Amino acid sequence: MSRNAYAASATQTLKKHASFGQSIRQALTMAYRGLLKIKRTPEQLFDVTLQPILFTLMFTYIFGGAISGDIQSYLPVIIPGILVQTVITTSVVTGVQLREDMDKGVFDRFKSLPIARIAPLAGALLADTVRYTIATVLTFVMGYIMGYRPEGGLESVALAAVLVIFCSWAISWIFAFFGVISRTASSVQGISMIVLFPLTFLSNAFVPVNTMPSWLQWFVNINPVSHLVSAVRELTNTGTVGSDLVISLIGAIVIVAIFAPITVRAYMRRT
Repeated sequence: MSRNAYAASATQTLKKHASFGQSIRQALTMAYRGLLKIKRTPEQLFDVTLQPILFTLMFTYIFGGAISGDIQSYLPVIIPGILVQTVITTSVVTGVQLREDMDKGVFDRFKSLPIARIAPLAGALLADTVRYTIATVLTFVMGYIMGYRPEGGLESVALAAVLVIFCSWAISWIFAFFGVISRTASSVQGISMIVLFPLTFLSNAFVPVNTMPSWLQWFVNINPVSHLVSAVRELTNTGTVGSDLVISLIGAIVIVAIFAPITVRAYMRRT
């Protein structure tokens, strides 16, 4: 057996026999790599830093007086809506960057390393939770600057933040799947926007449901984004845990249960 063949065989053996603990450490290492990419190219954070600020300012001052009568009354409505809309939208980046790395041959180089094959994919998904956290914090900070004071208390705000981050992480599995099976990064973004725009804008994130046409209300009421927005509003504004939170958690778990296996399977075939 040649030296190269022996090295390749040894690498595959190490991958197959990597323990669960080793796989976790390797995934964390890959997540750290993703954070280093952000450090070296900070413009990657423009969507999670500028978007919460711009959207909060625009939607509040444009719709506040028309919908709630004044800006202060609209803030408890719009801040949870902007939070959900912004963080979920940033989950698209997971699939786009995954596709770009695969196109550049980065994952082909990872195949030659003695690491678990799933580590690069898991690391990318973990690293993006930092993006969701930044968007979440900035949205609440912007709302506070504008006068928003959540009556649910700090603990409920923190729970709402964790809920949004977890649900966005779950949704990122969908876009990771698109990233694996799509041919280009631009196609991933195009498909993702087609999915996200109806879900985020045809929801209760920005306007009350009862102001919409009756034929549209049925979709808004069953829209999972509406349930997540309602759950965040209940937590931040009243500190209560309702059925919307349970529905959101169940929905996120179902998404992971469906898309995580098929994404991993498609990723293994491609790499």
